[in-house]
Amino acid sequence: MAPTIAAAGPNSIAKKEEEEELRKRNQELERELKESREREEQMRKELQKTWERLRVAEEAEERLCSQLGELEAESVNEARAYNAHILSLMDQLSKANLLVHNHRSSAPISIL
Repeated sequence: MAPTIAAAGPNSIAKKEEEEELRKRNQELERELKESREREEQMRKELQKTWERLRVAEEAEERLCSQLGELEAESVNEARAYNAHILSLMDQLSKANLLVHNHRSSAPISIL
C-alpha cells in the first residue's frame, strides 16, 4: 500500500500547487478587474464633466453670436445715420458756398 500512497502524494502536491497558482491568478485577475472598473468609473466621471463644459461652451457661443448679430445691426444703423448726417452737412455746405459765391458776385460782404 505504501507505494500507492507515495504515488498519489506527488500528484496531490502537484494538484495543490496548481490550485494555489490558480487561486493566485484568480485573485490577480479580480484585482485587475476591480482596478479596471475603477478606471472606467473615473473616465465616465471625466466624460460627464467634459460633456457639461461642452454644453456650457455651446450656450456661451450662442449668446456671443446673438450679441454679435445685435452689434452688427446697431453698427449698420449708426453707419446709415452718420452717412445721412454727412450728406446733410454736405448739402448745407454746398448751399452756403452758393450763397457766398452769389453774394461775392453781387457785392462785397463786410465782416466788420
